[in-house]
Amino acid sequence: MQALGKIQVVDLESIKIAIATKMDSAAYSSWIAPLEFDLSDTTLSLITPNQFSTDFIKNVYLNILESVAADFNLSLHIGSGVTSQNIVQSANDNETKIFVPTAASAQTSIAFNNFITSEENSFVVSACRKLASGSASFSLLFMYGSTGCGKSLLTECINTEAVGRTLMMTGSQFVSEFSRSLREHSIFAFKDFCRNCDTFIMDDVHVLAGKRATTEEFLHLLTDLRGANKKVVLTSNSAPSNLSGFDRRLQSIFASGLVADVAAPNKNVRKTMLLRSGVALNVAETLSSRITGDGHLINGVAMKIKTYTELMNEKVTMDVAEKLLTDTLQKNKTPLSMVKTMCEKLGVSFDEICGKGRSRTLVRARQIMMVALKSVTKLSLSEIGRICGDRDHATVLYAISQIEKAKSSDLILATEINQMIEECR
Repeated sequence: MQALGKIQVVDLESIKIAIATKMDSAAYSSWIAPLEFDLSDTTLSLITPNQFSTDFIKNVYLNILESVAADFNLSLHIGSGVTSQNIVQSANDNETKIFVPTAASAQTSIAFNNFITSEENSFVVSACRKLASGSASFSLLFMYGSTGCGKSLLTECINTEAVGRTLMMTGSQFVSEFSRSLREHSIFAFKDFCRNCDTFIMDDVHVLAGKRATTEEFLHLLTDLRGANKKVVLTSNSAPSNLSGFDRRLQSIFASGLVADVAAPNKNVRKTMLLRSGVALNVAETLSSRITGDGHLINGVAMKIKTYTELMNEKVTMDVAEKLLTDTLQKNKTPLSMVKTMCEKLGVSFDEICGKGRSRTLVRARQIMMVALKSVTKLSLSEIGRICGDRDHATVLYAISQIEKAKSSDLILATEINQMIEECR
């Protein structure tokens, strides 16, 4: 009788507030707030929309919920179904929440055979093929690289050729759809929608940074997908260790899979892209050396040339391209300008490079510059030495041998030098 007397003064709002104070706000909003609460006799019932939600809440939040129920002298029941108090409401509002994503622009269907692969990207492309075939030993692939390096194209290739059902969205779309599901009280339907796939692909995952509720939901999603042996593909502009705005749990999950960097298009890739767009061979050959931008810039150049040809009804020669692309083409580089550009990349001043400083950082920067100049110019070793602060022939020769030796065991250094050489061309 004492328990019954207590129940009469208990209302569901008080119970909800008590639960909310013991949970993370994002977790409460995502998992508990959308539930149907029912108070009957001495039992508090939480009605979930499906068995997945029931199992998840019991596994993660059961202790908290039982503790709150005990504070109100109630027993706890968690399950999917209809209670005596919501039969009428269900009869009048007889619908099962189904999440329908906002209509988005159609995704490009591209196969791996159409992706232009450079030597630097052969590893990551092979990994993408392996995952799409369903035979990969890794369940999560995290690709990172600068804008225009081809990350999005690779995700589209996976989406096109992956075995089973794929779900592909951008980080911005995930944020938007998650927020909408909260507003429309369809969060559980959204959860089911994201999990009902064999391969989950998210492009630009870094967009989620700093959005606490969204990253919390995304953490649950990744945990559930990997627990169900689903494949996950993520792309970002930075490596997992360099991402900010994510807690350590998410960064740890990002880094637990196969992490691969995607290199920017090199000269051969740029040339092939231009040729495929209908640019004449001699023009493509020259432009590929004078445009060092990302893939987006190359596509823009190709589109400009193609449009000019269609509108003016004449072929684009190199002379026409010079006038057409004055805002894009790089002027011919001098060895001195190359050195000054490399100084900016390596974080040292030109005066320091030409000075007598012998710090480890300065010495390594000079050696890298000497190797780059040797690769992209026809200068003699003595001429290279004069540009780098009046060093003699023997110093340049020693620098080149030291760098070549270090490159064989330091892949990061080798990649850095290759990119430096490519930008100097």
